Amino acid sequence: MTEFSDRVAQVSISGIRAVFEAAGEDAINLGLGQPDFPTPDHARQAAVDAIESGAADGYTSNRGTAALVDAIVEKHARDQGVDVAPAGVIATAGGSEALHLAMEAHVDPGDEVLFPDPGFVSYDALTRMAGGNPVGLPLRDDLTLAPETVEDHITDDTAAFVVNSPANPTGAVQSPADMRAFARIADEHDVLCISDEVYEHIVFEGEHRSPMEFADTDNVVVVNACSKTYSMTGWRLGWVAASERRAERMLRVHQYVQACASAPAQYAAEAALSGPQGVVDEMVAAFEARRDVLLDGLEAMGLDVPTPGGAFYAMPTVPDGWIDEVVDRGVVVVPGSAFGDHGAGTARISYATDMATLRDAIDVMRAATAAVQ
Repeated sequence: MTEFSDRVAQVSISGIRAVFEAAGEDAINLGLGQPDFPTPDHARQAAVDAIESGAADGYTSNRGTAALVDAIVEKHARDQGVDVAPAGVIATAGGSEALHLAMEAHVDPGDEVLFPDPGFVSYDALTRMAGGNPVGLPLRDDLTLAPETVEDHITDDTAAFVVNSPANPTGAVQSPADMRAFARIADEHDVLCISDEVYEHIVFEGEHRSPMEFADTDNVVVVNACSKTYSMTGWRLGWVAASERRAERMLRVHQYVQACASAPAQYAAEAALSGPQGVVDEMVAAFEARRDVLLDGLEAMGLDVPTPGGAFYAMPTVPDGWIDEVVDRGVVVVPGSAFGDHGAGTARISYATDMATLRDAIDVMRAATAAVQ
């Protein structure tokens, strides 16, 4: 008798979490991808009001409250100029569940799923959990994913490919031309494009565009969340946006693994999406200033680091022993190998921390670099 499923046996504990859990209490943690800003007051208050009134006491619709679904529909019309039907939206327990739904509803055992390498750790793991075969694709020198690389790797077994812009762990922003090409590939090859747009508003250079804007078929599913844009990681509120027929299949999975997203979080998310957006602009400006300080520091150490156009990560190439030396000196960074085979020899550094702490971490990294060179 098999003690555990073969699918789960193939999945390891996240390298990000492993580093995070191993960090000492006094360490400077540049390993976790979590904004250090508070959730906007109006979003918090919406959840408080829903709790105090009793509106958040019970289940919501599987898809989410009508107000939240409408807010998501309006968000896509406002930001991407895309008409998403209410029946094409499902509110989920964070972007993580949204990715899970997309994989489970579209990947059969033996199917291939293509994704960036280095790329977000969930792409590989969720492909395996769905019984599929993960295929990591190497990136360009600027750490973006080339459409021709995707097209070159499509086979008869390919069910889907993942696009992530701005990207975790690289901070890279795909160009509008790339996004148009990804939509064409999905249309022409009749494969699904899963577009992970969780960092869409954290852009410093270039612009965020969704492949859904350019698609002629319904072969694009968008995964998004309030986690990064509104500093709501703990609220666990995300969504999928797709055609009605694709959403219906994903809803079949969602109703059994989650039933509905947290009701208080749904009220907070509706307020965040529909309310004033100035807090987002302020947060992005702070991230950009931190990015510039970090890049100056890394380049002064002689490290090669592509300029990230968005998100809040930098991914320098580092010398052998550098990561261990930095961690031993009290600064937590994540080995690039945690994000795929092509991430070896790099480190992911999150600058989602205050400027004073970031400067202290740069001093530590400077000393570590001198020690290993």
